[in-house]
Amino acid sequence: MTVQNRTAVRKPPARHSSEAQYRLLFEKNPHPMWVYDAASLKFLAVNEAAIAHYGYSREEFLAMALTGIRPSDEATRLRDHFNTHATVVHKGPHSVGTWKHRKKDGDIITVEIVSSPIYFNQKPAILALANDITERKVLEEQLRQAQKMEAIGRLAGGVAHDFNNLLGVIAGYSDLLLAKTEPADQFQRGLLQIKKAADRAAALTKQLLAFSRRQIIQPKILDLNDVVVGVESMLRRLIGEDIELKVVCDCQLWCVNVDAGQMEQVLMNLVVNARDAMPQGGSITIEMANIDWRGGKVQHRDVPPGSYVMLAVSDTGCGMDEETRSHVFEPFFTTKEQGKGTGLGLSTVYGIVKQSDGYIWVYSESGVGTTFKIYLAGIKEAQAAIHDEPVSAPAQGRTGTVLVVEDQELFSGMIREVLEERGYKVIIASNGVVALDVCRQNPHTIDLVLTDVVMPKMSGPQMAEQVKALDPAMKVLFMSGYTDDAIVRHGILAQQNEFLQKPFTAATLLQKVQRVLDS
Repeated sequence: MTVQNRTAVRKPPARHSSEAQYRLLFEKNPHPMWVYDAASLKFLAVNEAAIAHYGYSREEFLAMALTGIRPSDEATRLRDHFNTHATVVHKGPHSVGTWKHRKKDGDIITVEIVSSPIYFNQKPAILALANDITERKVLEEQLRQAQKMEAIGRLAGGVAHDFNNLLGVIAGYSDLLLAKTEPADQFQRGLLQIKKAADRAAALTKQLLAFSRRQIIQPKILDLNDVVVGVESMLRRLIGEDIELKVVCDCQLWCVNVDAGQMEQVLMNLVVNARDAMPQGGSITIEMANIDWRGGKVQHRDVPPGSYVMLAVSDTGCGMDEETRSHVFEPFFTTKEQGKGTGLGLSTVYGIVKQSDGYIWVYSESGVGTTFKIYLAGIKEAQAAIHDEPVSAPAQGRTGTVLVVEDQELFSGMIREVLEERGYKVIIASNGVVALDVCRQNPHTIDLVLTDVVMPKMSGPQMAEQVKALDPAMKVLFMSGYTDDAIVRHGILAQQNEFLQKPFTAATLLQKVQRVLDS
């Protein structure tokens, strides 16, 4: 009998096979993982993901302890953590919380750590897995900020209508009384103070609505050079003589589609903020430039590729630390002394930029200064053509009948007195139903319907539509103290209707009424 010699295939011991599989899982895990000595905290092993993510080589990792990747401000917390948990025995993987880590390039990241006790080379050790949640934390903070702004925005929008009506009454009657007094009159100073207080309250309301993105805007294609030059002299008066203002225009600047008034407000808020950061004087630079970021070449993470017009405001002031910078756009956050700031300036800027579909970025260092950069979509093909309508003085005497439809008696009374002072005949209707009856009873005798947008029983637009059916030549001027949500829902802005935002002064009312009647 012939015996055939066959080479026996020897299988590796089960323990070696298991170790190889676990080492493969450790090395190829997409999350950074490492093993460190439970007593000395020295790294004993690191996987490829840790090397790639943190930037240290394997040799550099193995020459460090766990404290080597911690920023200095977490050293105490790390020591307290191990002192507290030294006697705690864990039998499996468990979360040890969220920590700050420092990469080789100096970047600080936020990570969630899950660890498990093991034996490594017959010594007690800890196997840890790190999940980088830096981006998630940024998104969570942005969400919290958006929710905070939404909540305050809803509050502001809810009170805006009634508040603007009251301010309109105060401002309107102040104008009427001021027109009847002489400069030497003992009451004029008091009236001027009342008027000034009403104007400041109206400005505060606008700021609340602006940062919450509920302010009504009227964007048009314009050249930012013209906006900056237009307010330059006023900005110079704001900052004082000890601060130098430099304006760098670009004659090739692309156009943008924004609200000119809002851009002026942005500039004033940024310049005033810069001025307050330089109590000993300094310089402020306003600069504009075309930025073309296409093909993925974007400098700032939150700005998508595209063509932008950049508006930058830089100062040489005291600057901000990282903690202050992280809160700079929050409403009511301020580093100024109590009574010297509302905390709405920069949050207003943020709201206006976002409402204009733009982006804002801030860079600052303590003791060095601050730069705010705003990026607005550039329109290369358009030619800036700003034709500001001349503001004509109201006529001393006018003829015509105005039907005022307003459910707030105080406000309609103020409008009546302002218009009648200028010679108009005024009819008051408390709501849309009453206004329709007035139009039916006085066919073709009413020249203009001045109506509130949101009213009980029948809205202004609904009433205006039926009035137009009675008299197609009827002219309508809408007014409202509500925010843009309500106005847009009623279709006022979409149909390019004539519109007057409450509160308004007597002069603004007269100019608008005259212009609509003359159109």
